[in-house]
Amino acid sequence: MSRRGQITMTDDEVRAYLAGQKVINVASIGPNGRPHLAPLWYFPHEDGVATWTYGTSQKAKNFRRLPEATVLVEDGDSYEKLRGVSFEADVEIVEDLDEVTRIGTALLQRYAGAKPGDPATAELEAFIAGQAAKRIGLVFRPTKVVSWDHSKLGGTY
Repeated sequence: MSRRGQITMTDDEVRAYLAGQKVINVASIGPNGRPHLAPLWYFPHEDGVATWTYGTSQKAKNFRRLPEATVLVEDGDSYEKLRGVSFEADVEIVEDLDEVTRIGTALLQRYAGAKPGDPATAELEAFIAGQAAKRIGLVFRPTKVVSWDHSKLGGTY
């Protein structure tokens, strides 16, 4: 088996990895044709990820023009610990206020340490209600996935 084959994560490993990380780097194409790169909080959604952003942000404008992205999640501070997932994705823009509110709730609960499905506090609901009208949801659906986990090599190169 090739080294590439040895370090590739299974679908279950990719899902577990995405569930354990906190920040994605998202590349869209700006109006000048150059990549626009932005870090975002996210939560796992179906086989991809979802998040929200201000409806007037550059990335929102870019996705309205071309709803495609490349997403990167990576970690590791030495070669033998490098892990990551990169995927090309179709991007769904969500503008329905109820759905944007659901996305915002799932996102902020994740970063507050709540479990999926836990009821939101009144304070969190009030904050999200104030934010949701200014935001759009973004759902990234992978079309091509590449992954790596160098720990699978057991310290050999």
